[in-house]
Amino acid sequence: MKKVILITGASSGMGHETAKKLLEQGHIVYAAARRIEKMKDLEALGAKVIAMDVTKYETLSNTIDQIIEEQGKIDVLWNNAGFGLYGSVEETSIEDAKYQFEVNLFGIAKLTQLVVPHMRNQKSGLIINTSSMGGKVYFPMGAWYHATKHALEGWSDCLRIELKQFGINVVILEPGAIKTEFGDVMFQPMFERSGNGPYKEIVQKFVKVGEEMNKNPNSASSPSVIADTIVKIVNSENPKSRYLVGKYAKPMVMARKWLGDGIYEKMLNNMIK
Repeated sequence: MKKVILITGASSGMGHETAKKLLEQGHIVYAAARRIEKMKDLEALGAKVIAMDVTKYETLSNTIDQIIEEQGKIDVLWNNAGFGLYGSVEETSIEDAKYQFEVNLFGIAKLTQLVVPHMRNQKSGLIINTSSMGGKVYFPMGAWYHATKHALEGWSDCLRIELKQFGINVVILEPGAIKTEFGDVMFQPMFERSGNGPYKEIVQKFVKVGEEMNKNPNSASSPSVIADTIVKIVNSENPKSRYLVGKYAKPMVMARKWLGDGIYEKMLNNMIK
């Protein structure tokens, strides 16, 4: 069944790969991101490309208005846009922390608020929120990023219960290590922020681990793993509330859940020795 789908963060990585697979299945895909020049291939495949910045609320309302005007409905919203702000808590400005929340939580919340009335009126809909295995575990230098993902988990759980009565499903996607631009966006700002101060030793070790992982072709899953999962969710009549997928995702979350803080943090310390 052809569905009208809005994907944010569709210019690269998971969103980009998934948009292609959904188009192949015949769905109507609106691909939204700030960098529209990176979505020309999606446009050639039939996607409707939209310039959107989740921190600019006017672009969110304009997008939803356009979809409703052109399609008369919206079946699926995938809140996929986000980034990782890394650096010590001490050296990360509150302004930067607020921006992290603006992108990873409040932008999602505003777009969802705009979509829900339409889904509620049509008595059906699917909202997928991209969290992370980092919504269940934590790593050094990632306090603000993990804070947004932990918050998104709780926010999505509450939303799911509220919207169930209207036939709207809310699903949390929890990717593990995926081959995307995430590391490129994370490491350099982290080093600039905390690589020369009192936390430089742990930052340097963290970066070294990341660089070694990037050299290993098996250190992260392909974005196609996420694309296949999203296709499965979209086509499911009764999707699960959570999908934990990708390299390291299940082992890390299970370790955090069953081993306790002490052993889990000992594992982290061993990783960055």
